[in-house]
Amino acid sequence: MFSHACMYAIRAMVLIASEKGGRTGLATIVEETGAPSAFMAKVLQKLVHAGILDSVKGHGGGFAIPARKAANLRLGAVVSAIDGDALFKGCALGFPRCGDHEPCPIHDRVVRARTELRTLLADTRIADLGRGLLDGESLLKDKVR
Repeated sequence: MFSHACMYAIRAMVLIASEKGGRTGLATIVEETGAPSAFMAKVLQKLVHAGILDSVKGHGGGFAIPARKAANLRLGAVVSAIDGDALFKGCALGFPRCGDHEPCPIHDRVVRARTELRTLLADTRIADLGRGLLDGESLLKDKVR
């Protein structure tokens, strides 16, 4: 559903939110999310450029959610910064003229699912996901068996 970059961005944001305002270094983010280092660095820079993260270089540096955004930052902002709105456009079966007047076989169901997904992204706060991680209710990567 989401691109790899978006999945890693969400994982990183949840981890950073769980740090309660502290800065999280790239090495920690990579270790805790299972992401490739160079790829994660590019994803995080995209979030910095979008204004979703702050970044400080050097000793004691790392990434943090700006204090003014921390309480109300929504999952939709992260998805939009990385994947744009491509998830909500186009025909799920690839038909170029699919729409309400010329629907593909699953058009109406996809429209409903996209509406529900848009609501989920708009209603889900990153801070709440971070608390779920702290409480042990969720994981950022598969457990090694």
